[in-house]
Amino acid sequence: MYFLGVPSGGFIFLHAQSSPYKLEKVVLDAGHGGKDPGALGRLGPEKKIALRITLLLGQLIEKNLPDVRVIYTRKDDTYLTLHERADIANKARADLFISIHCNWSPRPHVCGSETYVMGLHRTQDNFEVAKRENAVILYEENSEEIYKGFDPTLPESYILFNLSQSAYLQNSLSLATKVENHFERLTKRKSLGVKMAGFWVLWETSMPSVLVEVGYLSHPREEKQLNTRRKQKQLAASIYYAFVEYKVDIESENEVSQGN
Repeated sequence: MYFLGVPSGGFIFLHAQSSPYKLEKVVLDAGHGGKDPGALGRLGPEKKIALRITLLLGQLIEKNLPDVRVIYTRKDDTYLTLHERADIANKARADLFISIHCNWSPRPHVCGSETYVMGLHRTQDNFEVAKRENAVILYEENSEEIYKGFDPTLPESYILFNLSQSAYLQNSLSLATKVENHFERLTKRKSLGVKMAGFWVLWETSMPSVLVEVGYLSHPREEKQLNTRRKQKQLAASIYYAFVEYKVDIESENEVSQGN
């Protein structure tokens, strides 16, 4: 049995109702897909690793938490726009959105995991990650019209994210922190921490959301690990335990709040 405590920090509760709040729907988003390979490693593209980890995570939730409905943005090598991914989550009225990716850097010594929440980037490195993940927009026809002139390559385009402070930031930060903590505990890998950047798919989702970069395909040893079934299972398990802890915490906090 996995025992979890209740944190002292508060949360934003999204469902004001008399009955106890339950986290019932989670959307799992495997980054990239189809004509969009994502980051390219020497052993293969990001899209394949992201999908494998996403499916393993979904299987853990479905097996152990039958009260939670798992919704996938893709379960195969399908191309989806960022808008379509967010739309799946919004139409389902999901309680949580988790997007899974692999990272890349021009500096081959950089390695480790990092989990992002929606916000303004504070470093050039964070901006480069957001720019690369948002670049899928460039694959789309009529992208300028769909994304209201947003150009993922231009720093000035990201000003629009400053106009809206996410109401879900506190909950998103809570989950992101738990993900990074479990990566360190279960995979014994370097955590680069919780970060903020302007990811369109997080900005457009109307629920707590995180984007998980599980490791760097530009780091030779880490890329080799990320392509093994063993490491993929470890990473999926880490995100699963973070999800379980988040679920228990937010449901417990809501129950306490309603009792007052």
